[in-house]
Amino acid sequence: MGFYKYVAELWKRPSEGPLAEVYKRRLMEWRKQPSIVRVEKPTRINRARALGYKAKPGYVVVRVRVRKGGLNRPRPSSGRRPKRMGVRGYSPHKSAQLIAEERAARKYPNLVVLGSYWVGEDGMYKWYEVVMVDPNHPSVRNDPERNWVCGFRRKLDYSGKVERVLEKVRKMFGEAKRDGKASE
Repeated sequence: MGFYKYVAELWKRPSEGPLAEVYKRRLMEWRKQPSIVRVEKPTRINRARALGYKAKPGYVVVRVRVRKGGLNRPRPSSGRRPKRMGVRGYSPHKSAQLIAEERAARKYPNLVVLGSYWVGEDGMYKWYEVVMVDPNHPSVRNDPERNWVCGFRRKLDYSGKVERVLEKVRKMFGEAKRDGKASE
């Protein structure tokens, strides 16, 4: 077995075996930190490499803490029957992992999310590490395996829509001018 295979075996049950003491200490340390923390190097190197992480400039790993369990909703003030209150049994329609990725993307808007993986949980929180890459970094642009990220637009904002509309208008008027010149 290779090195990554042994690392994967350890992470199947981190609270048991040789990783248990380190895992417990890490969770106690992570509880005191802010909810989104940039990490120097990934905790689970095998998972980070599988998602596309490389140990060079332009790649960032962020650890995100997410609350476990369903969401608490305030009880409605007006009269409704109990079934329609929506207080009990209300769960988010997104997974905790997706929520972690979205929070990391919001914190670092210039980076693109490659993926994320679980690194720990206790009674209150779950922690995920999100692998992100800077599409404008020269080392990423020059890497033939990862330069597809450079053309990747994470979300189409208002300016992106305006650009597309202007491009269509230019095409329409450009064709109209040519048609007008051809008829004259």
